[in-house]
Amino acid sequence: MDIRIGHGFDVHALAEGLPLYIGGIKIEHTKGCVAHSDGDVALHAICDALLGALALGDIGKLFPDTTAEFKGIDSKILLRKVCDVVKQEGYKISNIDCTIAMQRPKLRPHIDNMRQTIADVIGIGVERVSVKATTTEKLGFEGREEGVSVDAVALLMKE
Repeated sequence: MDIRIGHGFDVHALAEGLPLYIGGIKIEHTKGCVAHSDGDVALHAICDALLGALALGDIGKLFPDTTAEFKGIDSKILLRKVCDVVKQEGYKISNIDCTIAMQRPKLRPHIDNMRQTIADVIGIGVERVSVKATTTEKLGFEGREEGVSVDAVALLMKE
């Protein structure tokens, strides 16, 4: 059996007045992610985990932030395209696990919606998608509410 594991990590700065998208959903907040796309840091980390499992580089290699084609794009579209690559390579996604580090807003009320949205985009059961959130106890750039970071891992299996 051919099994692959990949790790993804992404960071975005936060700025006043921008929309906040995390885990495929819009969350009401006074700040949002500074980015070329919609800035969904969780979906970007998941994309990197999937691509990493296949040793295909990172999200910036597939979707460069230097092109107008991806300006403001919904990251769910990027994740779907990465899932198509996974399938083309002959693999299926077994499970996803990600941890979001952000001081505010509290993400617990949004976790179930994130999990379901990610599962729907990927095409796997929600029981195979884990999303966790943590604060950094007011330490670091996340704790100062300057940015958000996400770690993600993905397990792929040869079909």
